[in-house]
Amino acid sequence: MTTDKLTVLVRVDLDGAWARVAAQGHVTTQSVQGLYPVMKRANSLRAGLTLEIDLTRAQTEPDALELLNACSRSHHLPAEVDPNQSEYRIHILAPEDAPAGLVLTQAA
Repeated sequence: MTTDKLTVLVRVDLDGAWARVAAQGHVTTQSVQGLYPVMKRANSLRAGLTLEIDLTRAQTEPDALELLNACSRSHHLPAEVDPNQSEYRIHILAPEDAPAGLVLTQAA
């Protein structure tokens, strides 16, 4: 049985100027809406921060992945999430980028 529950862990290295937002569970077009505020908050910690969105341990729907990839390409979150349209440096680690031998988890 699959659930839409999403668990997110954020790791930040201010010296290295990066933040990793790791999602586990089921990433859907609805649940990705919950990732945007986390991404916005992490980006506000330091100018020039690189956001790494780690989906390697998530079950990610193609449409949700495309929404995140669109943010990466445009360097912006949707206007309703970030009306100021701040600049974002986003790198997506998709499930297919998972290292060989890594077992992907699914929410039970």
